[in-house]
Order: sequence, then C-alpha cells, then structure tokens
Amino acid sequence: MDYITAKWLHILSSTLLFGTGIGTAYFMIGAVFTRDPKIIAAVGKKVIVADWLFTATTVVIQPVTGFYLVYLADIPLTSRWVLWSTALYLLAGACWLPVVWLQIKMQQLAESANLNKNGLTSLFWRYFCLWIALGVPAFIALIIVFYLMVAKPV
Repeated sequence: MDYITAKWLHILSSTLLFGTGIGTAYFMIGAVFTRDPKIIAAVGKKVIVADWLFTATTVVIQPVTGFYLVYLADIPLTSRWVLWSTALYLLAGACWLPVVWLQIKMQQLAESANLNKNGLTSLFWRYFCLWIALGVPAFIALIIVFYLMVAKPV
C-alpha cells in the first residue's frame, strides 16, 4: 500500500470515527432529553448499531494506518506527537468501551420502561451521567489527536 492510499484510508477512517461519535452522541442526547422511553429505546438501538458498524471498524483501522504512515514517513515512534497521539487515542478507547456497554444498558432500561409503561429508573440516569462523563474526555482526546496529526509538533 502506498503512502497516499494509506493516508486517504487514515483520514477517511478518522472522519468516520469522529463523525459517528459526534452524530450518535447528538442523537442519543436528543432522545434522552425527550424523557420518552420509547424514543430513547429506538434511538439507542440505532446508536449501538452505528457504534459497532462504524466506530468499531475505524478503531482498528486508525492505529494500523497511523503506524504504517509513521513507518513510511520514517518518523520515530518516540516522537512526542506520536507518543501523545497514541496515549490520547488509548484514553479515548478506554472511555469508549464502557460507553458502548452503558449505551446497551440504557437502551435495555428504556425498552423495559416502555414495555412496562414506567418512567426511566434512577439507574438509567446514573448510566446517562456516566456516559456523558466518559464521552467528554474521549471527545477532547480525539480533538487533540486531530491537531497532533495535522500539526505534528516536534
């Protein structure tokens, strides 16, 4: 694979990773703010599918293409921007894994509340707060990674 192809795949997958994250967060937050379990359950199901379909695949493609680009450009793995990008990417990933679990649990709780004609439980709201608390640092970490990929500060 040549440099241009690897770079294109890297940029495309980073766009999908970030875009899916922003988009699913936007729709999930919008659904939750309705406080309607039926809407939250339906949107939550789509968010979970999008995460597995787009985010999970790009989570793999990003480091493969990224490290391949570093290799092709003969950039030392010990470069500060490479080390920082890697650490921040791992931080975002460490936040994302529990976020996916939380989304599944929130969707199940909303589905149960809808079927039983109940309101959302306090457990749902705790999960939602934790989902936000994990999503914010993941978002910030990826914004910084984008900067580092473009600027490559020494």
